[in-house]
Amino acid sequence: MSVNRNGHPASYSEYTAVDSEDSETSPLLSNTSGQTRDKGASFTSSVFNLMNAIMGSGILGLAYAMASTGIFGFCILLILVSSLAAYSVHLLLKLCDQTGINSYEDLGGKALQKPGKFLVGIAILVQNMGAMSSYLFILKSELPAAVSSFLGPDNTENTWYEDGRMLLIVVTICVVLPLSILPKIGFLGYTSSIAFFFMLYFTVVVVVKKWSIPCPLPHNVTLLSGASQVSNSTDSECTPKLFVISSESAYAIPTMAFSFLCHTAILPIYCELDRPTKARMQNITNVSIGLSFLLYLISALFGYLTFYAQVNSELLLGYDAFMPRDVMVMLVRLAILLSVLLTVPLIHFPARKAVILLIRGSRPFSWPIHIITTLSILGVVLIMAIFVPDIRNVFGIVGSTTSTCLMFIFPSIFYLKIGTQTLRSFDSVGAILLIIFGVIMGVASLSFIFMTWV
Repeated sequence: MSVNRNGHPASYSEYTAVDSEDSETSPLLSNTSGQTRDKGASFTSSVFNLMNAIMGSGILGLAYAMASTGIFGFCILLILVSSLAAYSVHLLLKLCDQTGINSYEDLGGKALQKPGKFLVGIAILVQNMGAMSSYLFILKSELPAAVSSFLGPDNTENTWYEDGRMLLIVVTICVVLPLSILPKIGFLGYTSSIAFFFMLYFTVVVVVKKWSIPCPLPHNVTLLSGASQVSNSTDSECTPKLFVISSESAYAIPTMAFSFLCHTAILPIYCELDRPTKARMQNITNVSIGLSFLLYLISALFGYLTFYAQVNSELLLGYDAFMPRDVMVMLVRLAILLSVLLTVPLIHFPARKAVILLIRGSRPFSWPIHIITTLSILGVVLIMAIFVPDIRNVFGIVGSTTSTCLMFIFPSIFYLKIGTQTLRSFDSVGAILLIIFGVIMGVASLSFIFMTWV
């Protein structure tokens, strides 16, 4: 919802177009009433929130992406994708600075009228509900195994906490719902900081365990401390590859691109930021993407150097095969699950905001509508995660298109439509190239999904 500085709904006519380059440090919205704005979220909490929106279970697949592209190939692609993600955020923030609009949906309405607003709202809803469904699927399948690993191998009783569906209902009601019902995204800064440290712990464990698993990899062993080990690899497979081109390389770009998708959370975080300016929010974006880049690169590199060509598409499964009772591995699995759990409320926020904007427009905040929308979205996502046997392929197709649009195509189209600069300007040329890259990435991700079906 677009709001002015005193917190009331605002229309497009109340804003004046400002040259972004001359107002990088000026407030996002003018204070026409002379009243002071309530203190917003701090720089640090905004960084944690944005990093939580960026980082998720996708970090588990980046080592496999490195094995599919090689170390240098992966680094080049990771730098390219992270830079393009930061640049597309720059275009969004520049539009906000020029128009005074701080809602992704309203930017769509400004650029393409009602169809644009509806299209962006639906894309955000589908993308975020798909992400929430995937995360709840992970929780449903992995939580029982995590609980069983801590109970020990001698536990044979079939209890309620070993039922993934029951555990999912409990954690959704007790953790996800209370956090999702919060009215402002800034409140999630504390939980986002916890999720970040869980990801940091995961990265540390991946680095440490590099020297615990030998190469060539042992074959059919349950504990690496065993005296006899039979290798199922050759010494040549323990040599890192710098560049790799194969059919699996098509998997890498979509994986990396979706690992930096945070655009649906950018503007809500911007709206609630204390002293919101384009330069301040761009710094938050750069810090968040930079830290995420480092964690991604380190975890992928050491995960790849641990398993080389034998790396699993989900990195933790490799450690389970060779270190099934290792305490650090069990703790890192729990940390990843808790991080995923704490990410769901953050993803829920833009989805709820999109629904309310599509239904109510810019009407004042209403607690009944807020609560009903929250319960409805979580209810639908929870039912899909529990009862639909395999919905991830369906959302994979839709998500690959909506993610590409939200990350690359929409910001570029909106900038070309609303922006005041000529088509020959640097940002306009960059927006055109971003559209081309987005289309190529969307086609590549769809092709990979169809390849996995064949």
